[in-house]
Amino acid sequence: MLIDFFYHLRKHQLPVSINEYLTLLEALSRRVIAPSVDEFYLLARMTLVKDESQFDRYDRAFASYYKGIEAAVPPGKEIPAEWLVQRFMRELSPEDKAAIEKLGWDKLMELFRQRLEEQKERHEGGSKWIGTGGTSPFGSGGYHPEGIRIGQDSAGNHSAVKAWDMRSFRDYDDQVELGTRNIKVALRRLRRFAREGADLELDLDDTIRSTARNAGHLDIRMVPERHNTVKVLMMLDVGGTMDSHIQRIEELFSAARSEFKHLEVYYFHNCLYDWVWQSNRRRHAERAHTWDVLRKYNPDWRLIFVGDATMSPYEILQPGGSVEYHNTEAGAVWLQRMAAAYPRFVWLNPEPEGLWPYRQSTDIIRKLMQGRMYPVTLSGLEQAMRLLSK
Repeated sequence: MLIDFFYHLRKHQLPVSINEYLTLLEALSRRVIAPSVDEFYLLARMTLVKDESQFDRYDRAFASYYKGIEAAVPPGKEIPAEWLVQRFMRELSPEDKAAIEKLGWDKLMELFRQRLEEQKERHEGGSKWIGTGGTSPFGSGGYHPEGIRIGQDSAGNHSAVKAWDMRSFRDYDDQVELGTRNIKVALRRLRRFAREGADLELDLDDTIRSTARNAGHLDIRMVPERHNTVKVLMMLDVGGTMDSHIQRIEELFSAARSEFKHLEVYYFHNCLYDWVWQSNRRRHAERAHTWDVLRKYNPDWRLIFVGDATMSPYEILQPGGSVEYHNTEAGAVWLQRMAAAYPRFVWLNPEPEGLWPYRQSTDIIRKLMQGRMYPVTLSGLEQAMRLLSK
């Protein structure tokens, strides 16, 4: 099996050598890890991948290989992969969707546990069992207003309250070339200049005065450059529905990097919880507790959230509402803590402003942000920067 794995990585253009492969086999023979897919994933990455920039390529290769062997694993109470192969996309009329009763969080999770105990075979296109393409709250590829998605990509309804699938996100690129200078111009409204650093800039007025005092002998006077001293803490939503806004957010991120000398950036997914991270490739190994962020940056930092605020309301209001793990406190609690700690804060939303009234989660976050939500447009950015500059 591992010989196939070796060639699978090479097929995905990962420069894996025989020596690295033998190192992996030796580590496995010495039982340095438990018999776990997660631990094998980390061990294989550590022994076979030499460059951090190739981690994303490795993730894709590992995921495709694992899906190929998933069906051979005894199912037990796991959901067999072949049950969840998306066979079709079921189209429902607005009337059908409106007729599906919302279960509520506690009932939804309890019903899911019961289904796992009762179900014995694959199911497709129905309203009860865990399967694909139906109106059951559990499975993938169908529709339910408050469902639990198990594996597979989203069907595009953005209604899942849990997604049991390994996720890997890519950092936004702050070196992307801007197609327009408008974003930079808008961000420049948030400026507080001071002279810092070495004497690198000509002080023309002082040079003229000093030269005159020295009977015409040229006396060049230099001063430190002027820098924007505003300190910005930026929290970026990444992954999921934000994938459709990557280009615009990268332009915003790149402009912020060039305009703000003091800029700290953290990532979160959907809603802020008790953990954030600064590198998506290392987000599981190098997470920062949100409490530590609150202690590290004092109240004179300007706080900018960037996200589409599109999610299940449970993810904001319910402990355990995160789609990735069990958060002990609701996301709304953390958003309120951040707003209280940093009096000058805004939320930038890349979704068109005309859609906000139709998204329940957007309305909730907008209220938590005390109405300080602005679209990622020239006008919206100018309003947000004007507010932050006060």
